[in-house]
Amino acid sequence: MNRLLIIGMALLLNACSNESKAPVATVDMQKQLLEQLIMAQPGDVIDIPAGTHKINRSLSLKVNGVTLRGAGMDKSILSFKDQTQGAEGLIITGDDILLEGFAVEDAKGDAIKINECRNLVIRKVRVEWTNGPDKGNGAYGLYPVQCENVLIDGSVAIGASDAGIYVGQSNQVIVKNSRAEFNVAGIEIENTTNADVFDNVATNNTGGILVFNMPNLPQPGAKTRVFNNQILNNNTANFAPEGTAVAGVPAGSGVVINSNDEVEVFANIIKDNATANIIISSYFSSGYSDRAVSELFDPYPEAIFIYDNQFSGGGDAPGTVQLQALRVAKYGLTGSFPDILWDGYVNTESLVDGKLPPGREICVSNGEVKVLNVDMANEYASVTDESAQFDCELPKLAAISLQLK
Repeated sequence: MNRLLIIGMALLLNACSNESKAPVATVDMQKQLLEQLIMAQPGDVIDIPAGTHKINRSLSLKVNGVTLRGAGMDKSILSFKDQTQGAEGLIITGDDILLEGFAVEDAKGDAIKINECRNLVIRKVRVEWTNGPDKGNGAYGLYPVQCENVLIDGSVAIGASDAGIYVGQSNQVIVKNSRAEFNVAGIEIENTTNADVFDNVATNNTGGILVFNMPNLPQPGAKTRVFNNQILNNNTANFAPEGTAVAGVPAGSGVVINSNDEVEVFANIIKDNATANIIISSYFSSGYSDRAVSELFDPYPEAIFIYDNQFSGGGDAPGTVQLQALRVAKYGLTGSFPDILWDGYVNTESLVDGKLPPGREICVSNGEVKVLNVDMANEYASVTDESAQFDCELPKLAAISLQLK
């Protein structure tokens, strides 16, 4: 074979082997992006070309009506691995924002934070810390806060030391068709009203999908529907920094509802979450309840409706010493918790004839599924597993309809 033919074949093979990888960018994309973001006008589309673009400082957008679009979440990559300035990868404060088709990797802090935005679409965006679970990773991946009309669709979050996909203190929210993996919290809806979370995959997180209310924030949360998701094998050891809200989430938590009201969990596949497939808890058993709270804060989860889910596995290796000891004491060395675990805290001041009033109950309509009341309020004095107490139904919440342009 002649020398020119050999060289030609080698070049062809090398091109083919690199075809599926994002090339390292050869232009100063950081300078170009900084200029475009600063000079942006409403209606602008800022393109991120294919390639891995090294960014060493936070990027900021403060203009309404801007689209930031790449060639694909695995093709247009903003790498903050060598970041030396700023607390976020990308921070946005503007309305009518579209983020689409790119990735943010290895941000020093939060990957993409969006603050006080009306009308936000995040579509096919990936955020990732490429070194895997690590308490030194940034806290939040996709991170809208105090927003209204939020759509997160077809996106991916990996490796956040708090929540991969987080929506906080917001209203009118849809999170769908997305994947959260190897985060502490896969998907978290916190102090948010009117949210639908569906057709997602949450796997290999510490907790799969969390619906939380935290004290001392501008608004409480309520009216969240979690449905048609796959919530599987969320057994990664908790790597959140100590003192954070999710640091108390035990490894092996499928769905966690904490101090939130009017929550529906239905038509999900929930399996092999080693503490429990669903946990219903109050602020008092959260691990951070020694903090001072406003008198207006309601610590009790009420109006919870769980129905028509497919459960299997799980409950066989709880993620705390106390729960593991309780499992062995009640079910033996090889036994497992039921699919639903409740901490047993209830607002005694609201009881009518010893029961929560109609419309405020915890209701389970899920075949033979039982609820384990661990009675934490009385230090596990009267642990019971039953279904009769929770045999009720609640009015179903309305679907979310977003008003997006």
